[in-house]
Amino acid sequence: MTGETATLFRPPYGDYNDTVIQVCEEMGYIPIQWSVDSMDWKGLSAGEINQRVLNQVDNGAIVLFHNNGENTAEALKTILPQLKSKGYAILPIGEMVLRDNYYVDYNGRQRPAAAQ
Repeated sequence: MTGETATLFRPPYGDYNDTVIQVCEEMGYIPIQWSVDSMDWKGLSAGEINQRVLNQVDNGAIVLFHNNGENTAEALKTILPQLKSKGYAILPIGEMVLRDNYYVDYNGRQRPAAAQ
């Protein structure tokens, strides 16, 4: 529909195991997870979302937001400028993931295969 071919797959609800990862890879998809859950889906206030995200973000963090979160858009008005002021770059996930020689650790994070 968009003219783009999907290459990434995030298991719904973050529910994954070795079989899900293996099937994704066999089908040519890179499985992804998040490292920071904004909990925006719980109806948290923009301030609560800000605090959760800003207190947990680190280099390489993948932050989970939902497009139907009640206060997500308001929270992002604060979160994005604050992260940028701290030197973080906001990148599409496709530019962050490892595409070869990786494994997925017990937290769902990609790691270089050499680190295994």
